[in-house]
Amino acid sequence: VDDEDKRKIVKTLCKPLQIDDGKVSEYSNLIETIKNKNKENEMDSLLGEMGYEKEEIGVIKNLFDQYENYLRKNNSLDFNDLISKTILLFDEHTEILNKYANRLRYILVDEFQDTSQDQYDLLEKLASVHKNLFVVGDEDQSIYQWSGAKVFIVSECLKDFPGKVFKLERNYRSTKNILYLANNVISNNKKRVNKNLYTNKENGDGPVVYSAYDETDEARFIAREISNLLFQGYSCADIAVIIRIASLSRPIEEALRMYNIPYKLYAGRSFFETSEIKNLISYLNIFVNPKDEISLLRVINFPRRKVGEKTIEELKIEAGNRNLLNYLLSEDFKSSKHIGKLYDFVEGIKETKKKFEKEKDLSKLVLFVLKRFGILEEYSAKNEESKNRELNISSFVSGAKKFQEDNENATLSDYLSNIMLQTDKDDIQESGFVSVATIHAVKGLEFRVVFVAGLEKEIFPLDIKKYKGDLDEERRLMYVAITRAKEKIYFTHAERRMIFGKYEDREPSCFLSELNIVDPSRAGGSVGKRKENNAKKDEEFFESGYNVGDRVFLPRFGDGTIVEISDDGLVGKIDFEQVGIKEIMLDSTSLEKWKDE
Repeated sequence: VDDEDKRKIVKTLCKPLQIDDGKVSEYSNLIETIKNKNKENEMDSLLGEMGYEKEEIGVIKNLFDQYENYLRKNNSLDFNDLISKTILLFDEHTEILNKYANRLRYILVDEFQDTSQDQYDLLEKLASVHKNLFVVGDEDQSIYQWSGAKVFIVSECLKDFPGKVFKLERNYRSTKNILYLANNVISNNKKRVNKNLYTNKENGDGPVVYSAYDETDEARFIAREISNLLFQGYSCADIAVIIRIASLSRPIEEALRMYNIPYKLYAGRSFFETSEIKNLISYLNIFVNPKDEISLLRVINFPRRKVGEKTIEELKIEAGNRNLLNYLLSEDFKSSKHIGKLYDFVEGIKETKKKFEKEKDLSKLVLFVLKRFGILEEYSAKNEESKNRELNISSFVSGAKKFQEDNENATLSDYLSNIMLQTDKDDIQESGFVSVATIHAVKGLEFRVVFVAGLEKEIFPLDIKKYKGDLDEERRLMYVAITRAKEKIYFTHAERRMIFGKYEDREPSCFLSELNIVDPSRAGGSVGKRKENNAKKDEEFFESGYNVGDRVFLPRFGDGTIVEISDDGLVGKIDFEQVGIKEIMLDSTSLEKWKDE
């Protein structure tokens, strides 16, 4: 059960409890928080600390119990259960624990700083016999405290498993100037193992700090600098724009489009969270886990079979205590008034079950499901969205084939288990695209050039009181953002930003002063000075050299005519012959003016 399925379950359970739909997302997240923090038996105190009143705490506890019962009834687990249920299994059946603890003589754990208490408890049990544990981690990069990671887990591990500590302080990625900034910022966190990164690489370029008039000015500065970098020979894949929260992406995306810079946003849905892939996975789950009613209900009306909520409720009544899929496959269902709507669907399940008993080629099984249930026909429209969905499905089939090539005896269950644990990180740094991403999305990656945007109080760092956060964790996020850069780094913030339709004055982030860029000698080379935006938009005019009526050419859109230029001279409305009117930055290096013959 993934996050979207969990929200649907919670929404279903909220109805009979007369819980408002507006609470569904909040309560779904609460269930995850309770499990992450291993507080199932301490919900009253946890929810009380979070500000919930006694009456609402009772409602949440009731919902939590019903959610757990629903999972048990459907023979399903959510991500938190994968570890907690394994611990329970080991506690209740020591012979099973002994089997694995004896078998695993040496255990290596990477990214140890992100370990939760449950994960550590499991690790402790598996290493209980041989006690040969090797962990690699950097507590300065512990940025998942909100999901249950224990910041001081390294210290706890050293108490339970006394051993030798090796400090890996040499950095092979970044220049001296970039490491100087990272060390300055993270040194403000006092409860940490003292480390100081160093490198044998050159000093490199100093940082650039840009103080923008507003978020539009900030975004255009970023796009303009990227355009210049591309002109200098950098590729799009070399560059990342990193943001603390996804909501900052809109003006940046708009500016990149205006400069005709291709980009991809990595702050939203991953490949396996798209509706077309989730529908396909749900179909396949029916044959791996027949008790999975969640998957069945997702696809029972996809493609459309005129099966709505009323029909589903009536089917559940007809099924009684039986599993819904078993009822649909039974002789009793043939006398149901709904047999007409679902006859082909049920026959398709029967045919596919037989196919699964004989066919072992995973990609062929997936193709059979696609064809038998008419899934590809749902995306046959000749538009970009349908094409993208079709390509996603094609990629899924290819993934099944590649997985079986790499794992000779793999089953469909093995493949589905594998992909449920994947993220979209492997897609970041595709050639041809600038990456616009949250810090959490780029952890573990590197780029030649990094822009850290939105460095303002209550944005980065977040409002600690409002979000019940931790300034040390926010500082670790800043450290992670800086250390993504190999050669160049930019820091930007806005003097004002539009919030809910109104401009608000903004204060610079405290992290900007912690960079300590006023003393370049400590970095062993030149460090860029703060770059101020001395003129507001209405006081400056950019002389682009273009005029209304000029004929121009842009590789992406072809030939066009400038029909309007903004008051500041930066933006031109261009009527392109092939695609119509587009707003384009007139200082774009890829825009060319027609020469008079």
